[in-house]
Amino acid sequence: MASDDRPQITLITPPSFQTDIFADQLARVLDAVDIACLRISLATKDTDNLGHAADLCREIAHARDVAVVIDTHLLLAERHGLDGVHLTDGARSVRKARKDLGPDAIVGAWCGASRHEGLNAGEAGADYVAFGPVGDTGLGDGSRAGHDLFAWWSEMIEVPVIAEGGLSLDLIERFAPVSDFFAIGEEIWRAEDPLAALKALIAPLG
Repeated sequence: MASDDRPQITLITPPSFQTDIFADQLARVLDAVDIACLRISLATKDTDNLGHAADLCREIAHARDVAVVIDTHLLLAERHGLDGVHLTDGARSVRKARKDLGPDAIVGAWCGASRHEGLNAGEAGADYVAFGPVGDTGLGDGSRAGHDLFAWWSEMIEVPVIAEGGLSLDLIERFAPVSDFFAIGEEIWRAEDPLAALKALIAPLG
C-alpha cells in the first residue's frame, strides 16, 4: 500500500541500444540514483540479442544490488540469472510464471488502466501491478490510467502499484502520494544526458 514514503524507481531499458554506450549510461545512472529494479524491455525478439542484453544488464545491476526483470520471457529470466519477469498480458500468465520461476522470483504484471485486471493479477500472486500510461504517449487508443485508479488502489489494496507511461515532472509530483513506484524509461533515454534528465524528472520526490 502506498504510504508517505518516497516512491521507488524502476528503470526501463530503451527498446534498443548500442551495448558500449548504454553500458556506460546505465552504470552512471545506477551509481548516482537509488534504483529499485531494472527492467529489460527490448523491441527485438531475437533470443541471442535478448540474452546478450540480459547478461550485460545483470552484470551492471547486480554489482550495485539492483534487481533485474525482463519483459515476458520466463526462459530467459531463468537462463540468464535474472530476478524475475514483467508480464505484459495482465493477469493471464501470473500463475504460470510463479510456478515456473518459484516463490522468490519477482513477478509483475502490466494491467493498462484496468482495475479488474490488476485485482486478478494480485490474486494470482503478482508482486506488483503496473498501470498506465498516466501521461500522453500517443500510443494505443489514447486511454490513460487516471489518478483515481491509483488513489483507490493505494487505499484498498496492499499489492504495490507502479505508475508508468508518459511521465512528466507534474505527473510525478501528482502521483507520488498514491504510487509505490514510478517506471521510467523513454522519458530519459532520448536525452543527451539521461542521468541529468532522470534527476530533473524525479526532483519532486526529494
